[in-house]
Amino acid sequence: MKITALVENQTKCELKAKHGLSLYIETQNHKILFDLGPDNTIFDNAKTRGIDLSKVDTVIISHGHMDHGGALSRFLQINTTAKIYVQKKAFEPHYSKFIFLKVSIGIDDRLENHPQVVLVEGDYQIDDELSLFTVSHTDKCYSKANDALFAKGQKDDFLHEHNLIIKENQTALIMGCGHAGIVNIMEKAKSYHPQLCVGGYHLFNPLTKKTVSIALLNDIAQELKKYIQTQFYTCHCTGTEAFQFLSQQISNLFYLSCGETIEA
Repeated sequence: MKITALVENQTKCELKAKHGLSLYIETQNHKILFDLGPDNTIFDNAKTRGIDLSKVDTVIISHGHMDHGGALSRFLQINTTAKIYVQKKAFEPHYSKFIFLKVSIGIDDRLENHPQVVLVEGDYQIDDELSLFTVSHTDKCYSKANDALFAKGQKDDFLHEHNLIIKENQTALIMGCGHAGIVNIMEKAKSYHPQLCVGGYHLFNPLTKKTVSIALLNDIAQELKKYIQTQFYTCHCTGTEAFQFLSQQISNLFYLSCGETIEA
């Protein structure tokens, strides 16, 4: 299994950074894009790395926010065969609010009925290698950074968010923003025994530029310390400050920036 960050907030190489996420994943049976980022960054970075996105066979859009699915329309123009797995609720309106500022952050609902789009409701088995799961219990170590996010005029419940399990030589858990909470997601994923976990934790609000409390970060650290057999790679919406705090307490937590690759 080979996982390369094609879109991510930070870069240390020739690839362009962008607020968003896209992971290109090669397995024994698949060429996968987990999320697509917000714009053309994925296409520019893929070209730089010599990755042919027309050969991708599976796309997972983790949830209904544009920084994860904004490039879907153009992707469908260059790839006419890949199946796009999206929770049905992801195409509902989503927006972020800060005081009197309301910003639409949803994905293009005109693509909901595209023939390549597979609408999913809840947990879903793609094949023997790939499966998706949602998390409905989000009360443990809840991130206040979620409070600015809304769907259908009320606080977002994040039932439009799913996570990917890849079963190969190792079992990997791939998340987008982890809005349901990394602690809750890991508890739901226990039955899969993931040896690798990659994704954002949404501990930073990009509108207010604020990181969640030290108390919450400490609680998360104590919970993740239980998973000594799991290699954690975080990115995107975790935020630099939160990552630095958590990585000082968790020896098996690392950062995955744009252009970097994990092999498992």
